Amino acid sequence: MTEETAVENTQSVENPQDWKTKVLFVGGMVGAVLGLGAAYLLIQKAERENRPLSLGTGEGIKLGLLALGALRQVAQLGSGEKD
Repeated sequence: MTEETAVENTQSVENPQDWKTKVLFVGGMVGAVLGLGAAYLLIQKAERENRPLSLGTGEGIKLGLLALGALRQVAQLGSGEKD
């Protein structure tokens, strides 16, 4: 086995884990940016209305269902399923 072949074999073994790490990192960064954006918008709304921020139970449930729906859509991206 030549040195070049050994390097190629090593890279092919490391690549599956490498792309998983990249996907997790990018997903985490996107989630953090979206979360910060949502928090910023809530703060701006509270400041415009000149009152402290408060989310009721109904609003919390709506946000939770919205987040679950978004996760469901992301999970179906690569599945090829059509609703």
